[in-house]
Amino acid sequence: MNNISTDWYNQPKEAIASTFSVTANGLNTADVAARQQQYGRNVLPPPKAKSIWIIFFSQFLSPLIYVLIGAAILSVIARETSDAIFIGAIIIINSLLGTWQEWQAENSAAALQSLVTIKARVKRDGHVVELDASELVPGDIVLLESGVKVPADLRLVEARDLHIEEALLTGESQAVSKTTGVLTDTDLSLGDQTNMAFTATTVVKGRGWGYVVATGNETEIGHIAGSLAEGKAEKPPLIQRMDKFSKKISIAVLVACALLGLIGWYRGMPVMEIFFLMIAVGVSAIPEGLPVALTVGLSIGTRRMARRHVIVRRLPAVEGLGSCTMIASDKTGTLTMDQQSVKLVVLPDGATFAVTGEGYDGDGKIQDGDGKDIGEIPAPLHAFLQAAVFSNEGELIQEGGRWEHNGDAMDVALLALAYKSGRPPADFRKEAEIVQVVPYESENKFSGVFFRQGEELRFAMKGALEVVAKKISESDRQRAHEVSEQLATDGYRVLTFAMGVVAGTDLAHLPELDWVGMAGLIDPLRPEAIQAVQECKDAGISVVMVTGDHPATALFIAKELGIATEKQQVVTGKDLGNTTAGDGSPIDGRIKDTRVFARVTPLQKKAIVESMKRQGHFIAVTGDGANDAPALKAAHIGIAMGSGTDLTKETASIIVTDNNFASIAAGVEEGRFTYDNLRKIIYLLISTGVAEILLVAIPLVVGLPLPFLAVQLLWLNLVTNGIQEIALAFEKGDLAVMKQPPRRPGESIFDPLMVQEVFISAAAMTLIAFGTWYYLIEFMGMEAKHARTDVMMLMVLLQNFHVLNCRSETRSLFRIPFSHNKLIVVGVLLAQGVHILAAYIPGLNSTLQLEPVRLNEWLILLALAVSIVLVMEGFKYYRSRLK
Repeated sequence: MNNISTDWYNQPKEAIASTFSVTANGLNTADVAARQQQYGRNVLPPPKAKSIWIIFFSQFLSPLIYVLIGAAILSVIARETSDAIFIGAIIIINSLLGTWQEWQAENSAAALQSLVTIKARVKRDGHVVELDASELVPGDIVLLESGVKVPADLRLVEARDLHIEEALLTGESQAVSKTTGVLTDTDLSLGDQTNMAFTATTVVKGRGWGYVVATGNETEIGHIAGSLAEGKAEKPPLIQRMDKFSKKISIAVLVACALLGLIGWYRGMPVMEIFFLMIAVGVSAIPEGLPVALTVGLSIGTRRMARRHVIVRRLPAVEGLGSCTMIASDKTGTLTMDQQSVKLVVLPDGATFAVTGEGYDGDGKIQDGDGKDIGEIPAPLHAFLQAAVFSNEGELIQEGGRWEHNGDAMDVALLALAYKSGRPPADFRKEAEIVQVVPYESENKFSGVFFRQGEELRFAMKGALEVVAKKISESDRQRAHEVSEQLATDGYRVLTFAMGVVAGTDLAHLPELDWVGMAGLIDPLRPEAIQAVQECKDAGISVVMVTGDHPATALFIAKELGIATEKQQVVTGKDLGNTTAGDGSPIDGRIKDTRVFARVTPLQKKAIVESMKRQGHFIAVTGDGANDAPALKAAHIGIAMGSGTDLTKETASIIVTDNNFASIAAGVEEGRFTYDNLRKIIYLLISTGVAEILLVAIPLVVGLPLPFLAVQLLWLNLVTNGIQEIALAFEKGDLAVMKQPPRRPGESIFDPLMVQEVFISAAAMTLIAFGTWYYLIEFMGMEAKHARTDVMMLMVLLQNFHVLNCRSETRSLFRIPFSHNKLIVVGVLLAQGVHILAAYIPGLNSTLQLEPVRLNEWLILLALAVSIVLVMEGFKYYRSRLK
């Protein structure tokens, strides 16, 4: 049964206790048993595990595989058993390769998932006990303390300096200070429900307790998980293109078979002979080796990506990342370091100090207005640093060359600032005797400390300006507001500090304090993020930022990255809520030119993705929190961070293990390399396939015997061609791909260039091979079996030279070093060697009806085959002159 549903943040604690019939002693054993029966266990349904058999059989769900299966069935009907065995073997090999790669990826993803069972401290029958979170029920009293994960959705009753990090739900990197009072506003976002604690978020500071109001599927994270079941995941770009390609191939095969069947019937051929002819044509037309070649190519791309911190869970996503026209990236931890750093200190006298270095360590310096490192600390800055260190509950120490930290992010950042002044925090603390610490309380919104320095009792405090301003003079207040507004406009988080002499430790009777300065903090950019974003822009990919952060902070970061330039390019979740007209018209127009989305909800993130898709984008979306999962599923390519939630990783098709946007840019590059290699493979297979169709059709029209038997065509397609196409998959990428625009979403694999080069090369191979066949049969009077052996050898040699043409669609093969792909040489030699050996192996030579080729014949055929290189080099040269 579902949990009770209401806006708990609007309810007083007494009403909640009454709703769930819970006393101060907690639930009793009988209550718990009844509620577990009513509400079920406090768990989300685990994702349905993919067995290796499901992965194996999913490899057959492809139109191209359907065509091959049809060809195998027709071969059985025609009693061409060897053909059927060949086709069946290639289908099985393809499925095994795909299964092995996806199974490896699933295991890699599983290794990243958390194995820790969440525990909860619960009050039942008047006693506090520790239980598995799965045993919680609505009405339970749960105790929270620093470092624990919230085990269920709670309505807080007590919060003592309680701060909870909710980035996985809201995207907001800053921990939220929790309250306990009733919130009277309605339709509050999760980030504004400060009297609630949500499942799987983390307590970073303080203590508190609350009533469980939702468990399992009824929690906020449960709602997100449930939304993932709605709708289907978007197909990656390669799958969309290959589906279209396979349909076109199927139609072309049927048309070719029908036409040649009609020609055979017109020429009076027997019905069974026509049937065998159509089988031969179908075998020659269908690129049987393509599924294996694609799987191998994608597998190689997967391994190359893994070396660059990108785990691919679904093979087609390898190429999909390279096809994207837009990347919607999270900010915190992906574009930034997720480590607050003090970058600016402004003192009351107007002195401004810049701070170098990022992150939670002491590496960096404090610089004066002239950009010079400070030597001796000026007295006003010393007073500021005292306030920052004394009113601080964090910890930052260096042990064994490593920096260890604990506590609130802001406190740790201030301790790092002290180290950068040249003095560790411990040195500052020696200057005074701490009398009383005033921890941060959500009701007060500041922290402070009473300390004795010499004969004077002093008080130092830090907090938001609106709180500290009440304790300082009017003149200081006015100046502080001016500085704060400027810092906030520039995207900084602002902390204000005050200090002064006091008579006692009564907070209610503090005298007017002196404003001692402000700290401007920011989550700094990853060092490589600017270059990575620029690489994507150079590659024609639009980068937008989707974050739970404040719009001003998001815009500041976006400007530094080159993502946005002006405020008009920022849209908030509140703006999006008002952009849908009453008739439900989409938000496309409102967000078309938007580059930064701030304070958006999970459903709004998904709506943004759907809008971008309607506008024609192939979109990749990054995320680490559960709130990102619906958007990741809606995207063409979902990218989860390695530090993200299990739900996000399960939804995504790609996982970036180092949480770095630069790795995403590297993935785009590898995706484009992979697609280029797949094009090379398709170019080789289709051009040789078209040549084989013509070599069957032309002799039929002019009344000559067919130069190939069906089994010989399979040999050419699967064995000799198969070796060469796999070698092509290992080509190193051309770095120029990151200077080219992405492929248009509707672009076919067969663009004008592919069509031209396929038919020119196919025509050349057809003329060479048919001319040779015609000469051997008509002029030499050679026996058909011997002539077929020579033409088969010629086709293998043509394939060997043509694979060199296919290494680049635009560059001369003489400009591409063999060191870029040594396997191409191995592949050519292996294909030639295997074909030569086939004529000598008993059983195989009779099946293929091959005879050994004499050396002098081989040399003549070799000379003829070289001409395909001359033809395609001439084509490339001609195209280069037209540009």
